[in-house]
Amino acid sequence: MRIGKQDNALTAIATSDADTITVRGEDLCEDLIGKIDFTDYFWLLVMGSRPTDMQRKMMDACLVAIAEHGLVPSVQAARMTLAAGPDAWQGAMAAGLLGMGSVVAGSSESAGRYLAEIIASAEAEGSDIETAAIASLEELKARRQKVPGLGHPQHNSGDPRANRLLAVAGELAISGKHIETLHILARHAPTIIERPLPINVSGAIPATILDAGWPLEALKAVPLLARAAGLSAHLYEEQQRPIGFIMSHKADLAIGYDGALSGRESKKD
Repeated sequence: MRIGKQDNALTAIATSDADTITVRGEDLCEDLIGKIDFTDYFWLLVMGSRPTDMQRKMMDACLVAIAEHGLVPSVQAARMTLAAGPDAWQGAMAAGLLGMGSVVAGSSESAGRYLAEIIASAEAEGSDIETAAIASLEELKARRQKVPGLGHPQHNSGDPRANRLLAVAGELAISGKHIETLHILARHAPTIIERPLPINVSGAIPATILDAGWPLEALKAVPLLARAAGLSAHLYEEQQRPIGFIMSHKADLAIGYDGALSGRESKKD
């Protein structure tokens, strides 16, 4: 039984026959392999056309900015999975990617959608972006919710990755409503929310790449692809210098038990 209407049984991404492999209208062997870099190919695969020089450079910058972030939960999950199953790189990689939610790495998508919502709200109400942004910040404060794309627990004076990405966008003459909205939020948020809220990398990535022409619906692909590279490094290192079980042991030491005691343990007390 089909779920939903599925009458359009077509794909525009790739096809092949006995002699050729075609990807987005280009011959894989003659036009692409050895002739296109991976960022260009990523853009071509998703968008159906090659990026401009500006688009490629901005995407490159975003991928580099988010590829590695230390021993965050998704990386720990990947390394401990590999420690438990050394022959299952694919399982360990999947564990790491599945751990990319709205708090770590996936936060770029949340910030991008938040920027898009403010822009759409301003257009729907016939107001300017600043008015819509202020109203949204006041609503977030009333609900005691975080501002997507702003704030950082370590870089209170400003996330250096975000600053660099915005600088790159400036160098490439990338500008638009998403970057404008992000700057407006950063200007008003500290006063409204009443604490330092600098632009973070999760805000800079969607603002710059959306204004470069990347689709909102494919935004999550950017941190997923970038983190796959970082996870590859961690998994290779886990094979050479394992720390997965060390992390597991440290967790046992760090986390205390406050549940009910068994009858035998109660008698000991």
